Amino acid sequence: MTSRSGTSGGATDQELVAQTIAGDGAAFGTLVDRYQDRLHNAIYRLVGSADDARDLLQDTFVKAYENLNTFRGGSSLYTWLFRIAVNTSLSHRRKRKWIQMGGPAGGEDDPTPGAGVPDTAAADPGDRLVAAETEALVQRALDGLDEEHRTVIVLRDIQHCDYHEIGEILEVPTGTVKSRLHRARMMMRERLKPLLRD
Repeated sequence: MTSRSGTSGGATDQELVAQTIAGDGAAFGTLVDRYQDRLHNAIYRLVGSADDARDLLQDTFVKAYENLNTFRGGSSLYTWLFRIAVNTSLSHRRKRKWIQMGGPAGGEDDPTPGAGVPDTAAADPGDRLVAAETEALVQRALDGLDEEHRTVIVLRDIQHCDYHEIGEILEVPTGTVKSRLHRARMMMRERLKPLLRD
């Protein structure tokens, strides 16, 4: 994926990285503005909690800022940021699962219907309710997948990354991405059968 220009007067990601390393905090703010929405949505889909997603998005940008001098440009900044976000999210899920072992099921970490998804502003409250219920079902199905299959579904079918980008983010061959995605889609289809029959 190519570097993107945003509200920075056309500066590329590489230029903004160099400006940030040189001490320009506003340049990093531009990078945050450029990528925070997509990163937040991906993180939410990976962890299933809107509150956790906000915290993990902040953690992602803190880690990126602290390690920006290690970014060599071998991949796009977008891919580099997504790799940090994915690793941060998966680490959080593993830690949460470990803490919750033996604890009560459910609770405040249950997916929030509609979180991380644009409001469709449906005129009919019934339509909004159906959309929220569908969203919750999809998120529960995602949460039920193991991390490697959930991650590839989020990156390909929700974030629309291409196979090469996903391979770079996950640091696996493109063939592995395709096979994981095929398996993940089959698993999602099975989990969503009740919804698909309606």
